[in-house]
This record gives sequence, C-alpha cells and structure tokens, in this order.
Amino acid sequence: MKERFFIKASMADKITYYHLLVFAMALPFDRLYSELALISLAVHTVIHIRKADITRNSLSAIFIPAAIYFLTVLGTAYTHFYGEAFYEWERQLAILLFPLIILYNSFDFKKYRLNILLALAISCFLTILYLYYNAYYIIRFNHLPLTVIFSNAFINHNFSAPIDMHATYFSMYIALGAVALVYSFVNSQSRKEKWIFGILFAVLLAGLLQLSSRAVLIAFLVIINIAIPLLLYQKRKRVIFAVVSVLFSLVILFTVTRIDNLKARFIVDLKEDLTLSAINNNIQEPRIQRWECAWELIKQSPLYGHGSGSEIVLLKDIYFTRKLYNSYINELNAHNQYLSMLIKTGVIGLFVLLYIFIAGFRQAIRSRDVLFCGFLVIVASVSFSENILDANKGIFFFAFFFSLFYHGSKEEEMAAIQK
Repeated sequence: MKERFFIKASMADKITYYHLLVFAMALPFDRLYSELALISLAVHTVIHIRKADITRNSLSAIFIPAAIYFLTVLGTAYTHFYGEAFYEWERQLAILLFPLIILYNSFDFKKYRLNILLALAISCFLTILYLYYNAYYIIRFNHLPLTVIFSNAFINHNFSAPIDMHATYFSMYIALGAVALVYSFVNSQSRKEKWIFGILFAVLLAGLLQLSSRAVLIAFLVIINIAIPLLLYQKRKRVIFAVVSVLFSLVILFTVTRIDNLKARFIVDLKEDLTLSAINNNIQEPRIQRWECAWELIKQSPLYGHGSGSEIVLLKDIYFTRKLYNSYINELNAHNQYLSMLIKTGVIGLFVLLYIFIAGFRQAIRSRDVLFCGFLVIVASVSFSENILDANKGIFFFAFFFSLFYHGSKEEEMAAIQK
C-alpha cells in the first residue's frame, strides 16, 4: 500500500500529487480545506506551466467539462437577479478551474487517479469510524442499548451531523470510494491488500446504510450489478461476478427490510416524499410539491428559462402562495438538478446537462472505464433528488472527478485507436 501514496517523480509532480490527495481526503470535511487545496493547486499549476503544456491542448478541450459554467455565464445575460447570478459564477468557479488545471498541468493524472480515489476511500473510512465512535459515546453516556444505533437519532443527517456534512453528499463520496475499493480488490495480486480493501469496503458499506441516502444506494447497486460486470469482466467471469453481486444486493435489501427504521427511510419515506400531501409529520412538505412549484416556473419560460440565479427567488414566491412555509423560510431549491436547469436555462440548459452525461457515459463505455461509469451513475442518480451543482460539496465532487475521468478516458481511447 505504501507505494500507492509515495511516488517517484519530479518535485513539481510530487507537489501536484499531494495536492490532489489532500483535496480528495478533505472532501468529507469543511469546505475551507478543499477550497484551500484547490487554490494552492491552481497557483502551483500556473507557476510550473510550460509552453508545451499550452500548445499540447486546445481550449476547446474544456468545453464539455466546463459547459455548465459557460451556461451559467450565458444565463446571466437575461436574468433579473444579477446578484444571485454572479454568486453562482463564484460558487461554480471550480467547474472551470479543474479542467484548466488538468489540461495545463504536465502531471500524469490518469496514472494516479486510482490512488486519489483510494485516498478518498481512506478518508471516508476514518470519518465513518469517527462518526460511529461519536454515536457509541452518546449511547453509552445516556445508558441506551446499542441497538438504538439504528434509530432515527443516528441515521441519515443525524449520523453525519458531527461533521456538519449533508448525508447525501457524504454518501456520494463513500459510494465512489467503495467502487474504487471493489476495482482495486479484483485487480490486486496481494492477499494482504485484498484484506485491507475488504475491511475498508465493509466499513464504507456500513456507513452507506447508516446515512440512508436512497439515491446513492440505488446508484451503488446499479454499479455493482450492471456497470462492473459489463465493463470489468467478459464471458464466464462476468456471469460469476453478476451472480455474486446479485446475492450481495439481496443481502443488503434483506438487511434494509429487517431493520424497521431503515425500512421506513428507504420505503415508507420514499412513498410519502412522492405524494402530493403529507401522510404524517415526518415529511411536512413532500418533495413532489416543490417539483410541482418548479414545473409551474418551467412552463412560464420553457425554452431558455428565467436566467442564472433565478431559481430560489422565484420559487419562494410560489412556496408562499401555496403555503409551503417550511420551503419558503428555508429558501429550498427544487431538489432536482434536471428541474433546476429547466428553471434557469430552460430546455437548452437541460440539453447541455444531458449531453455532458451522454458524452461521459459514451467515453466510459468505449474505454471500459468502470470508475468513470460508476461516478456518472452516482451523479445522474443523485441529480433526481438534489441540486448537486448548486452546493459546494456537489460542485467540487462533479468538477474534480468529471474532469479527471473524462480526460483520462479520452487519452486512453486515443492511445487504443493509435495502436
């Protein structure tokens, strides 16, 4: 394992590498740390940029990875909410910076990307252990039975509260780290490494269930049962892994259905969240009600939307009219990235987002890149329940890993074509 994190390279490449490791490991924590790592990496890239790095790549290469940022800039031209629009420029700047850093830095990102993902997995592993320790401390202090760990007091946002981290975004990091561990496990020749990867995976899986993010768990099961068998194996091995993954998924589903609070979270709450009126007090304003408000805005300007920065301001007016006071007071967005794009930039914006996903999936499948495909499945799934490109943790996750995977897969495909 040691050689995975201590590389032999030039001093400039080592500095870039450790910046990337720090950035990945800082993702589960306060955004200040990942922002500082990004700023420092950007400055380091500018200092060491060479003419060969500039001439090697065209600016057109950043179009797909940075398309969302360009769309936000374009949407500012016709918005009525310039303050909010320029704030989106600032918040989404990483979507532009990461492609530029990866294109104009001589570091071999493709070669070390698995190490970066393993660093993320280790960070998630340590964080989950801390959260379980914190939960255990509270349970013992209050003289409660250990089974209370599966109560509502310790699942979903309540579990991740000590690190002030949104449960869904933390689950995204865990899921991607878990996919990297599965990939490393099946490709490692070392029994010791396989044990390490197995232990890390078990803890990450426990954390994934404890955080109870429906969108992420669904994405993870899709990756395990479809993406990995199709892209990583062929013929007999594909069938064997598919059978094992199905059995593994059945064990997870059985576990969920046998623990009452997890069953309520994954099944009952999902049903309530998709009903037009609340069934009980756990969900005061079902998500589908906010989606209806979003759809009302979309119908007013379906082609090009209402402009950047318009979503929350306009939604608040409808929330108030429909007496959705919780959504109004907390200034909630649509909680659906696809609807968010339609509100702000209309069908044009949704087309751009879908084109990015399609281009990414096409690239991942052509190069048989299971890590890239897994990342895209996670993002596409979570986009149904969150505005992933409106939150710092979602923006950094998308901007960094999409750029890292997209250009890496592109280079791999071009090399295969040349051969």
